[in-house]
This record gives sequence, C-alpha cells and structure tokens, in this order.
Amino acid sequence: MASTYVNDLRLEEIGTGEASGTWGTKTNANLELIGEAFSYGSEAIANASTHTITIADGTSDQARSFYLKCTGGGQACTVTLAPNTVSKVWMIENATSATLTFSQGSGANVAVAAGEVKMIATDGGGSDAIVYDLLTDANLAGTTAIAALKLAGTTVTSTGAELNILDGVTASAAEINILTGVTSTAAELNLVDGSSAGTIVNSKAVVYSSGGQVNGTTLAIAGTAISADAAEINVLDGVTAGTVIASKALVADANIDITGGRNITISGELDAATLDISGAGDVAGALTNNSAAVKVAGVETIYVPAGAMAPNTTNGCSGLDQVELSNGPELRVLDFDASSDENAQFTVCFPKSWNEGTITFQAFWTVTGTDDGTVAWGLSGVSIADDVSINTAFGTNVVATAKAFSGTSNDMTVSAVSGAVTVASAAVDTQTYFQIMRDVSADDQTGDARLLGIKLFYTTDAKNDA
Repeated sequence: MASTYVNDLRLEEIGTGEASGTWGTKTNANLELIGEAFSYGSEAIANASTHTITIADGTSDQARSFYLKCTGGGQACTVTLAPNTVSKVWMIENATSATLTFSQGSGANVAVAAGEVKMIATDGGGSDAIVYDLLTDANLAGTTAIAALKLAGTTVTSTGAELNILDGVTASAAEINILTGVTSTAAELNLVDGSSAGTIVNSKAVVYSSGGQVNGTTLAIAGTAISADAAEINVLDGVTAGTVIASKALVADANIDITGGRNITISGELDAATLDISGAGDVAGALTNNSAAVKVAGVETIYVPAGAMAPNTTNGCSGLDQVELSNGPELRVLDFDASSDENAQFTVCFPKSWNEGTITFQAFWTVTGTDDGTVAWGLSGVSIADDVSINTAFGTNVVATAKAFSGTSNDMTVSAVSGAVTVASAAVDTQTYFQIMRDVSADDQTGDARLLGIKLFYTTDAKNDA
C-alpha cells in the first residue's frame, strides 16, 4: 500500500510495508512539517483578482505555517486555500494594499482588510467547504493589553484614561446626545442657573412649567411689544414653508414658491410679471386685456371642404361632383377610386399666430356602396413664401390610420386624427399648398371613397395675429 497525504497537514502517511529502511527519515520529515505548522511563514499574493495557496504534500511549504503573512498583491483578491479537504487554523496577516477574501469551497468566506490580522479556520468540507472567522464575537475575559484598537474599521485614538472618564456615567445615549452640536460657553450655560420653571426671571433662561406654560407680563421683540394674543400667534403653529395649510399662516419657501392652495379671491388687480398655469384655467368672466378679449394660444382648426379642392392633373381623382340625396343636404364630393392612388390639392393661408410646427388632419368621407372595407387618407404640404418659386416639392406624405366604412351607403365617416405632418418650408406669411391622396395600398375598400372635406389642426403660440 503506497503512502498517502490525506491528513490536514499533508504529512506522509506511510503505507503498510512501505519505506523500508527510511522510516526514521520520513518520520523526522513529518515532525519537521508538524513544527512548521506552528511557525511563521509568508506568501506572495499575485497582483490579480484570484490566487491559490496550496499546502504541498509531504514537503516544506510556507502555506502550512500557523501565522501566514500575505505580501504583494495590489488589488482586491479572492485567495483559495487548497486542498479543499484540509481542516486547519491560520493566523492571517494581510500586508497587501487591498482586501483579501479567503475561500475554500462554495461555503462562507472571510474577508481580511489591508493591514488587518485575523484568525481563520477551514472545515475541509470539499467543494462546499467553509472558512470561519474565529474571533468574531470573541469573549475576552480577564485583562487584555492592546497597543491599538479598531472598532468597525475605525482606529480608537482615546487613551485608557480618557475612556475611564465615562466610568460611572449613568446618562442614556439620548441624554448624552443632547450635547451634540452644543457651542454654548460657560456663561451662556449659566443663564439656566437660578431659572424657575414656568416663571420669567430677569437675565435667566425661560423654562416651561410642567403644564407647558410660561407666565410673563409682556413680550417684546427688538424693543417692540407684541400685541397679538395667543390665538393669533397660534396661526403659525404647524406651518410648513411653501405649503398652504388650512387655517394657518402662509409662508413662502426659499424659492418664494407656494403650493397646495385652492381658491384665491382678489378684490383688486393681480400684478405679476408672468402667470404660469400648468393645469386648466377656469375664468368665470371674460378674460380681457384693456377691455379687449384675450385669445389663448393653442390648437386651432381649419376646415377645407371638397368644393375648395381640385383634382391633380396627373393621377388626379374625379372632378367635383354634386350629389342629390333623398333627404337633407346635397353633397359636393371628390371621388377617389380603389384601383390606384389618386390625388387632389387645396391651399390655405395660416394665421401669423401659427407656430410653424407640424399639423395633423382628419378626413370626412363616405362611400356610395355597402362594402365595409377600410379607407386610408394621406396628406403632404409645402409653404411658399414671397419671391420663392411655387415649383417646390411637397413635404413627406403622412397616412392616417385606415378606418372601416359602416357598410351603409352615404354614411358619414370621420377618420382618426393623423400623425404629425411636417409642412415643407413651413412659415407664416406664406401660402401653404396641400395634397390629399387616397392610399389604396393601405386600405381594402372596393368602392369609390367620396371625400367631403379635410379638417386641419395646427398650433398657435401668440394671442393674436398682430
């Protein structure tokens, strides 16, 4: 039977019938290794994220030392103690500049910060091995001499004599914390000397009585007597700066802002450099400027009927047709067939208050037949300014989501509001041309789509067109 190295110190265990004539030598070697296990050693840690310390089988190895000083390194490193079957105690000194985390298996690890010394133990549990911190929650009875003390990583610089000042102190932490931040001088603290609870004493601090009261004849601030009664002063109780609180004084915050108010009644004028209303504004009367009505900027609409449109020369829809129905209005329509994309054009002049941004649209249309298929309308536009060639291309065509027809002949149908349409060369003081088209590739209506008109949505950024 061959020799093995399965014990925790990796000593040679001589097999039966082995080592004839070398027992003495091998035994002496094992005794040397046992002595090594109680000695001092050092291990150079690689400047890497991982490092393995392995106790050699049957030969001298610094890793076997009871006190092992780790040097080198330079970055946080996980140090694996091998083999993972070794159960052993180490005193580890981390002489590197970074934290070393000692591991043996998938169990718990122990971190040793730079400059620290810890006593650890491995359980030799194989792949699930655990590393223990032996001095965690250590109970040191008797007298312990310590040259330097750290608590939670912080070095204690107080001397024993300084710490002994606390001997016999019965104050609670809360009571001691009362002194936190105290900057009073002895003279200032002496203002409390001779004070009488509940009574104002000349040149002394005021102390409430057990009932929370202080009795005095008058109260003055900077030589001015306070005439307000308690109820009037109590309107300040519970005030939060910047927030409206019912039945309390109103105090602006550091930015002179106030939030939380509801209804404000002003008998005179509201004089403000700017007025910003983030929500809906509810004005019971007329909103005027020097008696003139004020128009609020925002989304506006223009409706363009089919009668104001003309078919394109190329790929144009049918010409304007007037349709008499059995009841009600007669229709002025442009018919767009289902076999190919057809177009019509119209023009508008946006007001000066237009913000020159994108627009959206809705199409108003019907069908003469009963097919309930969908119809898709597209729109593009271009603005032509003074002294600019009218021969300018439209912007990108935007197709609104196709909408299904009801299947009832001549039913009014209104498309959903389209996505944003960018008008080429958009500007005020221009004539803006639009091209409306039926996009047959985006719909499945087999009948002619009869366009009744287009509603344009645009945004203004001024109260008028001045």
